[in-house]
Amino acid sequence: MDHLLGRKVKHDIINAYGATVLPARTVITSDELAVLINHKISLDSIVIDSTIYEEDTESMAVLKQTVDASKELIESIRSSRKIPVIEIRKEILPVIHHIAMKDNIFHLFEMVRAKDDYTYQHNIGVGVLSTLIGRWMNFSEPELANLSLAATLHDIGKVKIPDEILNKPGKLTDAEYELVKKHTIFGYEMLRETQGISHRIALVALQHHEREDGKGYPLGLLKPKIDPLSSIVAVADIFHAMSSKRPYHDPLPFHEIVSQMQRGRFGELDPRIISLFIENMIRRLIGKQVVLTDGRVGEVVYLNPHQLEAPLIKLEDEFIDLSRERSLQIREILVL
Repeated sequence: MDHLLGRKVKHDIINAYGATVLPARTVITSDELAVLINHKISLDSIVIDSTIYEEDTESMAVLKQTVDASKELIESIRSSRKIPVIEIRKEILPVIHHIAMKDNIFHLFEMVRAKDDYTYQHNIGVGVLSTLIGRWMNFSEPELANLSLAATLHDIGKVKIPDEILNKPGKLTDAEYELVKKHTIFGYEMLRETQGISHRIALVALQHHEREDGKGYPLGLLKPKIDPLSSIVAVADIFHAMSSKRPYHDPLPFHEIVSQMQRGRFGELDPRIISLFIENMIRRLIGKQVVLTDGRVGEVVYLNPHQLEAPLIKLEDEFIDLSRERSLQIREILVL
């Protein structure tokens, strides 16, 4: 039943007496569900409108092809230990830049969110998100090109980690975790030895798990020694990991992602980048349909300037101020 919440019905829904219960294109909320049940409408008979803008359909198809191309390139790197920089620049980066230009960032987030094949989708997702942040920071085109390439290759050292460890559904042993952490060093060494790769791009592979409070790895660096590109990729890496399906956890709810990222700016992550990312994301919530933690669907109509992550939500017959209703939060942004 919950899977219908927030979806649009494709056709008019008619009851047994020929009366229209719900007109076509109605968004199903808990109230609409109650109406359907009262009229004894079979929920299995409801046809959902799955129309997506043609541009999004094309973008998703191109993105899938790019993930497949990335998978082939990574498999070739795994066997040859050589990074085909020219192919990556020609086949992968133009698509990353195109997707990062999308106006609707919640469509963008949904497109790049890994649902399976996490390793390969993650590389592209972090590339897109980092490029998006770079645009928000007004990077020049050469800077943006460097950032996009660095972000796309940030995890390249994982080609030296066995798949059974990377895809292990349960908790890693201490020895397995120590091996996984070495992907940063492996990646740095591979990129440093690759022609056409700048030292800063290699540094991102080394530093994207470093944290400003010195509690990251592999070197425990403090903020002054962390390259700014590494700080951007760290934020994109964390957001994409939390919002994607991984072998050992499902995507986190929206409010939990925002909460964890907010906490990260108090010591772990660059507060300027975190603030920029969260504010640009939250400010685009106006007019969006969201699912609350109690399952109800509503529209964001006003942002609280003192608490952006707790906006005013309009439901069918009431308004809910999430800054006052502490028991309710945003679980999901609907991409309609």
